[in-house]
Amino acid sequence: MISKNLPATWRCGRFLFDFAKIGRPLVMGILNVTPDSFSDGGKLKSLSDVMQHAELMIQNGVDIIDIGGESTRPGAVPVLLQEELDRVLPVIEALKDCGVALSIDTYKAETMREALLAGVDCVNDIWALRQDGALEAVLDHVTAIAGNECGIILMHMQRDPLTMQFNPEYSDVVAEVGLFLQERAALLRENGVAQDRVALDPGFGFGKSLEHNLQMLANLKEFTELGYPVLAGISRKSMLGKITGRDSHERLAASLAAVVMAADRQAAIMRVHDVPETMDALLLWKAVQES
Repeated sequence: MISKNLPATWRCGRFLFDFAKIGRPLVMGILNVTPDSFSDGGKLKSLSDVMQHAELMIQNGVDIIDIGGESTRPGAVPVLLQEELDRVLPVIEALKDCGVALSIDTYKAETMREALLAGVDCVNDIWALRQDGALEAVLDHVTAIAGNECGIILMHMQRDPLTMQFNPEYSDVVAEVGLFLQERAALLRENGVAQDRVALDPGFGFGKSLEHNLQMLANLKEFTELGYPVLAGISRKSMLGKITGRDSHERLAASLAAVVMAADRQAAIMRVHDVPETMDALLLWKAVQES
């Protein structure tokens, strides 16, 4: 069941998601146009490949497509702005009228601006709008395009992608991550952003040990107490590999188990690689909830 603490809806650009009406967590399909993402980097070598993969997700009922042009895996080296733009803007242009919401996975302010102008509905930022100009990019878009206010996903990350997995430490990972997300969401509220446009991502695998990740999954419901939809991004993550001993492309079963556990703990958005299988798992979950 969807948490009573959440807003009834989530505004995501052209789309207004009604959680009660949908009756299951939203499915956000990952569309990486990168050569080095941890699980699927380099697989989509042309725009035609990208469109075929996106069409498969759309056919299987995906709610949001999250487009990323820079890998944020542990140890990833940043890419230049123009290179990121060259990767993502043609994809946005090709998909902007596909009938599902589009999200841009970026922390660069200029990429946010260009992607929003090109037609994306959501900004998904691993830095929670802490990079120079990022907050202003989102706020300026709201001012310029009234009535088409983008969704905003704020993620927690300890340090940065190059160093985040070097001995991450917390006194209480759930409390500390929750406080960070609460503070970042409050900053948006102070700048006039409506609560129903914001979602929170505790950042599985971003500066957390296996034990930290397991504690967050076990206590995921606590993040929903903050009053915002919670995104769970666990698909194919190394935490699953450490438990199962399987490589990233062999983690489907563990990913689906994590999705169901996150749904039981009231996650509202699932960011995943395997859309058809995830949708099947959540439809079964929904049927059981409704029974």
